Amino acid sequence: MEPLRGADPARIARYRLVRRLGTGGMGVVYLARSAGGSLVAVKVIRAAHAGDPGFRARFRREVETAGRVRSPWVVPLLDADPEAESPWLATAFVPGPSLAEAVEAYGPLPGASVRFLGARLAQALGAVHGAGLVHRDVKPGNVLLAVDGPRMIDFGIARMPEDTALTASGMVVGSPGFLSPEQAQGRGREIGPASDVFSLGCLLAFAAAGVRPFGRDSAAEVLVRTVHDEPDLDGVPASLLSLLRDCLAKEPGARPTVTGIQTALDGGGGAGGWLPESLTGLIARRSAAVLALPAVDATEVSGTPAGVDTVPGWEDPPRGATRRRLLVLGTVAGVVAAGATAVRLTAGRSGHASAPGGGTPLPRLVLALQADLTGGDKPAGRAQENGVRLAVDHFNARADRGLSLALEVHDDGGSPARARRIARQLAADARVRAVIGPTTDACAEAVLQQYTRALLPMVSVSVGLDGASAREYRAYAATRPPDRNLPEPLVAYLVRTVRTRRTVLIDDAAEGDFSWEVCAGVADGLRSARRTTIRRTLAAGADGAGDFRALAESVTAAEADAVVFAGGCARAAELARALRAAGFSGARLATQRALDPRFLASAGDAADGWVFAAAFLDPARVTAAKPFVAAYRERFGAAPPWYSAEAYDATLFVAGAMAALGASRAERGAIAGRLRETDYRGITKRLRYTSSSTGYTMRALYLYRTAGGRFRFLGQYEEATVTG
Repeated sequence: MEPLRGADPARIARYRLVRRLGTGGMGVVYLARSAGGSLVAVKVIRAAHAGDPGFRARFRREVETAGRVRSPWVVPLLDADPEAESPWLATAFVPGPSLAEAVEAYGPLPGASVRFLGARLAQALGAVHGAGLVHRDVKPGNVLLAVDGPRMIDFGIARMPEDTALTASGMVVGSPGFLSPEQAQGRGREIGPASDVFSLGCLLAFAAAGVRPFGRDSAAEVLVRTVHDEPDLDGVPASLLSLLRDCLAKEPGARPTVTGIQTALDGGGGAGGWLPESLTGLIARRSAAVLALPAVDATEVSGTPAGVDTVPGWEDPPRGATRRRLLVLGTVAGVVAAGATAVRLTAGRSGHASAPGGGTPLPRLVLALQADLTGGDKPAGRAQENGVRLAVDHFNARADRGLSLALEVHDDGGSPARARRIARQLAADARVRAVIGPTTDACAEAVLQQYTRALLPMVSVSVGLDGASAREYRAYAATRPPDRNLPEPLVAYLVRTVRTRRTVLIDDAAEGDFSWEVCAGVADGLRSARRTTIRRTLAAGADGAGDFRALAESVTAAEADAVVFAGGCARAAELARALRAAGFSGARLATQRALDPRFLASAGDAADGWVFAAAFLDPARVTAAKPFVAAYRERFGAAPPWYSAEAYDATLFVAGAMAALGASRAERGAIAGRLRETDYRGITKRLRYTSSSTGYTMRALYLYRTAGGRFRFLGQYEEATVTG
């Protein structure tokens, strides 16, 4: 729900508007109360369409068709005025999510839930067909989930089979991916009840497996697959396969009837317990949010504000109100009351925090940090913990946040096995909405699948995995560039600053694929710049002074003017001393794996002049980070270390997505989706998602140089390597 905007009307007929539920090209849907206190959803058509006689006629037809259907599993039409200056209709309000939202946020439904869903929707379609109509747009977005069962909505394109308005040859009407072959081919006169059966089969396959049976590519490609290809039913439980294959038969006559589907599926689930606990909790929280809205008396104003449109309508109670309509209003109240019952069972797990000024407590959502706080990468892990804590405090101090964050900290010690145990714990804890971390690549690899299956957003700060595709791991957001990008600043420095002619690339076998990839990337970059490269390999077991002396002598013998080492800090220090002893005076470069105070301590004077490529900045040297630096010093009594500011940004990136959704909608899958829609500008970087496999794009690669026994930040590499 969103607050009303200044241009929104205060009232539509006898309904007092209290919130916005959604908006689209055709109009706006509002949450409203009648004077008697009943909650309804009011759909108001935009003025631009209201002036179109053809559109107004279609809207009138929608009202007529929706009013003909009688079923407990169809959201009932309560009221309408298609002749008003701004046409509108009012339906019962269901506080639950759509099936599309539920599957995107929580994954496929259990088999029993799918059976109950299918049986009730088949019953609803039976009522639609019994009224002489074909729904024509059966899809997950048109099914709402309530604690006692699903509700079908939207009769905007429902028609009688013989209706000529939508039977022109070649006209495709509906939603690709859930259309029947006869709809996909525009065979309008063949579109009957069997077409809805095919769409129901697509919907149930999506609910059971979490994927569309004919894919998610362009509309044209999906329509072609619908007509010619067999559906993809991988992931559908075996008990449902036969029925769904029958529903998805290409020929209408080969499909079962809705009565047959209901008979085949009845017995799965049960009212009040048909949904998994995660979805029941979501409905409970949304119901609680609705119940907390002010009563009509609290929102009433005398007269109509200047400039606010009203639509004439019935007084409350309306004259001639039927017993059925009063019963429907009672049913809607029952849906909300059922949600309130669930609130008593599940609300409070995330808790509430006091609102600014001591007002109504705000919902509290749990954010988890998983980091190496005691292992080999403890400095980075501790820096990230401190950055996250500052960000949570900063967010919770905002007056406009709408929710509060509670932080849980988990130490994996840099152990993949321990990381997996923590991931299982967090994935099973429904209170946890997102995870910041882990610290290391190895721990991230160990938990990616677990968090993906749980649709639990995993937002990493210091992980540089190359193989973590944003398409494969939809809940994963890396806020630093992958390791494969580290050669870019090295090449830029060699070409623009050093203007190297011959560069020796040293592949440290002890670092595995990382070192090989860095050397390969630098070689490719220098080759395109017409520079010469020479490859050398440092064996994984090399640890004696003689090994490094021989390697340094091979560099000088090659008459190189630059050397790139892709190993860690201890072996980089050994090489630094050996190169100094061999008299090498050319450029010496490495990556962030050697950018460690231990390198300075071990290499001594030989460390001076080395240049490092890194994916983190020095916040003390960044203007935008000055408030963060001051807050860090005040809180922790020291200058902020590397990766603390990046962790601060990652946390506010997630918190911003939660706040944009609102507490009632900030579920795991919804947060993951919102992160991909967010353009975040922080103190360290700007994060934007692209559809490419790289996921989040950012200009976040930097250069450091050692001088006087310290690492000195040179800046973003493109700016630090500008020639002239």
